[in-house]
Formats: sequence, structure tokens, C-alpha cells
Amino acid sequence: MGANIPPELQDLPISKRPPKTWSQTLNALLFIIVFDFANLMINAFQFVIVLPIRLIPVSSARNLYDEGIRYSKGAFGILLVLMSQWFAPTKLVVSFEIEGQGRFTNEEIEKLVEKDASGRVLALHLPQKAVMIANHQIYADWWYAWCLTYFMGTHKDVYIVLKDSLKWVPIVGWGMQFYNFIFLARSWASDRLHLSKSLAWLGRRAEQRDTPLTLILYPEGTLVSRDTRPISKRYADKLGIPDMVHSLLPRSTGLHYSLRSLAPKIPSLQLIDITMSYPGIPAFSYGQDHYTLRSIFCDRVPPPAVHMHIRRFDVAKEVPIGDLSGSNAESLPNGSASSKGHTVEIDIPENERVNFDSWLQDLWREKDKRMSKFLDTGSLVDEGQVRLEIPLELKHRREILDAFCFFVPAQMGWISTKLR
Repeated sequence: MGANIPPELQDLPISKRPPKTWSQTLNALLFIIVFDFANLMINAFQFVIVLPIRLIPVSSARNLYDEGIRYSKGAFGILLVLMSQWFAPTKLVVSFEIEGQGRFTNEEIEKLVEKDASGRVLALHLPQKAVMIANHQIYADWWYAWCLTYFMGTHKDVYIVLKDSLKWVPIVGWGMQFYNFIFLARSWASDRLHLSKSLAWLGRRAEQRDTPLTLILYPEGTLVSRDTRPISKRYADKLGIPDMVHSLLPRSTGLHYSLRSLAPKIPSLQLIDITMSYPGIPAFSYGQDHYTLRSIFCDRVPPPAVHMHIRRFDVAKEVPIGDLSGSNAESLPNGSASSKGHTVEIDIPENERVNFDSWLQDLWREKDKRMSKFLDTGSLVDEGQVRLEIPLELKHRREILDAFCFFVPAQMGWISTKLR
């Protein structure tokens, strides 16, 4: 008679897992202390070191201020990788595809990936100016997406669209305001002009200064859950189309506006589409029942691997965003602090909106099929197709100091007390 082998913790819903152990409690305590302390250092660096530079009435000071903010944002991206390495070890399992070309050959993979002598992945040569979209299963999706940009080299230039209330969360919310994240009130009537205006400014600045830009969006708008699944079904019924199986029916409006706002400013703009899947989540279950930020980082039950299948599209050639030359736009007054005389779009022609919506739904149905494959085989790609395994770890130990902004604010406080 064979022994009963207990399942891995991630295979059990959180509600059915055994009581937390002392080691999990200690892990949670250490994670909270280290993560909060690092965020405090980053925030203090922004307030104490970077913000005063903005008050200097010299044009070069603005560039120095922006570089300081980029450094602090990069520090947060490094911190996310470090927290995974120390408190919730996992790896990224990445596969690739180029629209119109299919899967990558081994030779193309060699050009795409930079490794050290031991074969460890150091960098992924993915587009430096891109909109990144993905399906949304758990709240940690954004965490792992930002970790991916660490290997892309764009972690200093990540932008996320968030609900307006988050900007006032102490420390974290203040930092997000410094990062130039885009905060929306969730009322499209008031948000669309602000979104288009903000993205046009970001795109223009990235192109003029030749800096990377990665805008992360989740077209589903929210997680797949017991509450959101019926909403997606009603929306699909309203449109007279089948609902998705493993995801929610995507809403195209925000993504469409984002691409149309950025594309005129960045001619080389790319769309990076990621299909994400996590082991341990059964069919027709919900990711948040197995993985929450708390269970991953405090209870130390991370996904054994984060599977990402990446497709790349050239926005100008392969994404039906429509004709931008005759778009319905509004020129805002010169001298406005928010617009500075630039034109922003307020309406998208109906036929172009319908075409893009159909294209996005087709993309999501392909994603749904790939997620079914993962449930059957444990892989998002066919057998034999190249997959990279990337441990979620820092490339260099010295980057630990970057995650805490070199403790500069703490050092300045210590020095000031000694000088009194």
C-alpha cells in the first residue's frame, strides 16, 4: 500500500492549507520590515535628494531631476526582484513569438538572449519602447511583469495606469506620483482626455531623449474571479459573442487610446503581448484562491514558476489602431500646464473602434487556447519549442545597495545629527 503524498502547498486553495508555521511567520515579519524599509529609503531619496533639484531654476536641473526619478524607479524594480529572491524564490519560464513569423528559431533566440559564461540569462533584447499587455489572473501579475522589465533593461522606465485613490497611499502612493504613473478616476468621460494627454507627453519625451518606455496595461481591467466572471459573461451576451474560458473578455477602449496616443510620438512603438500562467491553479478555478501577495511573500508559497509566452507586434504595421492622420482631436490652449499646446484625441471613429475591438478579442481567444494547453501539458508552447528558464535573482550582488538607494537618506540623517 503506497504512502499518501501530500500535495504541494500551491496546489491547495489558501483556505485549505495547514496552519502557518513559525518559519512562515518569521518570513512574513522579515519581508514586511525589509520591504517597508526599502520603500521608505526610496521615498526619502525622492523627497530629500531629488525633489530639491526641481526647484533649481536651470534647464539642466530638470534633466538631472528626471534622471534621479528614473534611478528611484529602477531601485523599486530591483527591489521587486530582490524580494522574490529572498522571500519567495521562483523563476520565469519564457517563450517567444513574432507576429507574422511564428516561433523563434534557435539562432534568433541566441540573438534575443544575452547569457554569461555559465549560461545564466543576463538580458532579454526585447523592444525598448513598447506597450505591454497581459491577461490578469492574480494581483502579483504586475510584480512579475516589472521583474521581466529588469531583464529587458527598461525597469527604470515602467509606467502603469492606476485608479486615482492609490496616489494617496502613504509612501507607496507618493512614490508612484514621482514615477509619473497615470491615475484615472474610472470615469471614462473625464479620464480619456487625461490619459491621451499624459501618454502623448510620455511618448514625446521618450522619443526626444531616446529613453526606454514600457507602459503596462491589463485590458481585462480586473482579475478573473467569482465576482467578475458573471460580468464578463453578461458583456459577451450583450455583444452576441462567446465569453472567454480562462480569462475575461477584454475591454479595448483604454488600450486603443493608449496606442493611438503613443504611436504618433514613437514611430517604432511595439506591442508586447504576454500570456501568463501559474502552476497549481486547476481548470475553472481562480488564481487568487491559490496566490495572493500575502501568501506568496509572507507565507513563502510562491508559484514554482511564472510562465510567460511573449508575442511582439509592430504597432504601425500589425495592429489595427486606425488612421491617425484625420483623427478627431482637440488642441488645448497654449501655456496650459498640462497640455502646453499639444493636440490630443477625444474620439475614435466607430469603424476603427470596432476593428480594433475585434482584433483584441481574437488575440484574447488565442491566449485562452494557449492557457488550455498549459492546463493539459504544463507548458504554453508545443513540445520542442525553446523555453528560457530565468531564476528571479539579481544579476549582481552590488545591486542590493541600489534596491535601498544606497541608504543615502539614512546617511544624511545620521550626518545631520552629528553636525548639531
